[in-house]
Amino acid sequence: MDKIEFIIDSFKKSSIEITEAQAEKYLKLYEFLVEYNENVNLTAITEFSDVIIKHFVDSVLPFTMIDIKEGSSFIDVGTGAGFPSIPLMIYRNDLKGTLLEALNKRCVYLEKACELVGVKATIVHGRAEDYAKEKRGYFDIATARAVAAMPVLSEYCMPYVKKGGRFVALKSVNEEIKESENAIKLLGGKKAVQMDYSICNGDNRRLFVIEKISDTPTKYPRNPSMIKKKPL
Repeated sequence: MDKIEFIIDSFKKSSIEITEAQAEKYLKLYEFLVEYNENVNLTAITEFSDVIIKHFVDSVLPFTMIDIKEGSSFIDVGTGAGFPSIPLMIYRNDLKGTLLEALNKRCVYLEKACELVGVKATIVHGRAEDYAKEKRGYFDIATARAVAAMPVLSEYCMPYVKKGGRFVALKSVNEEIKESENAIKLLGGKKAVQMDYSICNGDNRRLFVIEKISDTPTKYPRNPSMIKKKPL
């Protein structure tokens, strides 16, 4: 099986149909990611099959489990190497994505990667607590594939979501939503919907989808030291 066939087949195993043209973009993205990773720390995962499944399929699959209207806007908070945003926008080029990243070296990579695969995204070099002042209640969806615990992640992401929008958190199965119920309520969210699923290599994942039902109080997000010291 060649690389293009492997990519198409890996998505198909997760019930996602992609075109050969999309597969070619994923291959280009993989090659560029691995090359760039030699000089800028983007990912510890570099093996071809692992990148396709653990980064690309794993970025797209959760967003096929929820209904997202055509042309929806989203922000990927702390996007890092562009996951889930760049693979998602290759699959759904109708979406209007903003990629927020605090490290400038990664922002340079993101600009080049998006250009390479024809993804039209807005790259923002900044911190979540600062950019929220400009784009409070602006996006249909805020998402993150971050290691921070849900109370912390919610405080960084929920202020960006408009009323009626959603915060979509890609998490491991180790995290329980009970720890976050107070934070979600304080930040204007409805009780989270939890979805457990597996990617095609058998790894288990957990998705939290939180609907925004009221405005987030303007005191949130607090500064990072306060968020760390006293999580909601």
